[in-house]
Amino acid sequence: MAENSFTLTRRLMLTGLGAGVLSSALPFSALGEPEDADKAIRDLFGDGEIREGKVTVKLPPIAENGNSVAITVSVDSPMSEADHVRRIGLFSPRNPIPELAVFELGPRAGKAEVSTRIRMAGTQRIRAVAEMSDGSLWMGSASTVVTLAACVIG
Repeated sequence: MAENSFTLTRRLMLTGLGAGVLSSALPFSALGEPEDADKAIRDLFGDGEIREGKVTVKLPPIAENGNSVAITVSVDSPMSEADHVRRIGLFSPRNPIPELAVFELGPRAGKAEVSTRIRMAGTQRIRAVAEMSDGSLWMGSASTVVTLAACVIG
C-alpha cells in the first residue's frame, strides 16, 4: 500500500514538472501590449490629438518591488474656472489591465497634482494623459526599472 502511494506521489510530481516545463515554453500572455494602452487612452479620451507637454510624471528611477511604486503626476494649469484640468489618466503598456487610474479634477482642486501608488508588471514607461477644460489633451511619461515585477497572472 505504501508503495502505491509513493508511485502516485511520484507520478503527480512528474506530471506537475512536465506541466511546468510545458507552460514555460508557451508564450506568456499575461503582460499587456503597447497597443492595449493606446486603445485604453482612446477609449477614455476619444480620438482627439494628444500633445506632449504640460504633464510631468515622477517615478523613482528604480523600483525594487513592482507591487507598490510611488507616482506623482502634475499638470501645468492655473486651475481657474476658465482654465483647469478635468481628468488625468494613468496608463501602462505592460500591465494586463492598461488603465491604472483616472482622477477627476476641477477648479476647486486648487492644484493639478495627484500622487498614488501603482502596480507595475516590470520595467516600463508609464503615460499620463490630462484633459483640460477646453477639451485639449496633453501627455507626459516617465520610466522606471522594476527589479521584481507585479501584475503577472500565472
